[in-house]
Amino acid sequence: MTDAQETLLNLLEIEQLEVDLFRGTGQGGETSTRIFGGQVVAQALAAAYGTVPDRLCHSLHAYFIRPGDPEIPVIYQVDRARDGGSFTTRRVVAIQHGKQILNMSASFHVDEPGRHHQHPMPQVSGPENWPDRNVLRAEELDRVPEHRRADFMRPRPIELHDVEPRDMFEPEIVSDENHSWFRMSAAKGSSPQMQHCMLAYASDMNLLGSSLRPHGLTWMNGKVMTASLDHAMWFHAPVHFENWHLYTMDSPWTGGARGFNRGSIYDQNGTLVASTAQEGLIREITPRKP
Repeated sequence: MTDAQETLLNLLEIEQLEVDLFRGTGQGGETSTRIFGGQVVAQALAAAYGTVPDRLCHSLHAYFIRPGDPEIPVIYQVDRARDGGSFTTRRVVAIQHGKQILNMSASFHVDEPGRHHQHPMPQVSGPENWPDRNVLRAEELDRVPEHRRADFMRPRPIELHDVEPRDMFEPEIVSDENHSWFRMSAAKGSSPQMQHCMLAYASDMNLLGSSLRPHGLTWMNGKVMTASLDHAMWFHAPVHFENWHLYTMDSPWTGGARGFNRGSIYDQNGTLVASTAQEGLIREITPRKP
């Protein structure tokens, strides 16, 4: 287990302060300057799970309200909206400096039989055929401003292999549809609830970038400011995130300084494990007038 993976597991082991009140660590995610959105979603889900012992989450819907401050903890307040025979509903509010930074609704469902179908997994070359993102970043380090290099090369817990990776600084205009392989080897042996939290964390990676691809943009080339506005996720099948999963993403629409993105997450056997949707801010950066 790497130090970054151990850090993530510790981030997701939130502390219960009182009935329906939890505290999570702010530091240790994907960046040192703000709290990674996937981290807040994952911790909020962990807080909800702290009040739902007998069934698994099937969907969550979250809104990012304010940037998170990594220098202080996050308080999670859980509202037990409903405890039903088949479904349980929770609302979670994440708080820092006395203000909401995220609110999330999550629904939990007892396991029951039913009819089944799914779209097939796209035919994509396996993860062993594509370079690790950390390797690509090390090769591009000289192109990164000095003050951003530490965060750029920050050790990360999720192994990620982009399929047909683009140049981060001079990207071509390409299709919005894109694929990444990802996993976290340290997930092996984790509970189904923790597996959900880890996948929720990772599901915020790459998704917003789908709406930048048709415009020849990335978050690294300094032409747009991006931020996740919301995040929705549906769990369809058991998660074993220690194994490789294919994240297939697209962006059917972008406009009005917002981009809409969708994702499907498959295991290597082709089972559709989860689906995601996210809208993000895509604001043009205009040079300051002298």
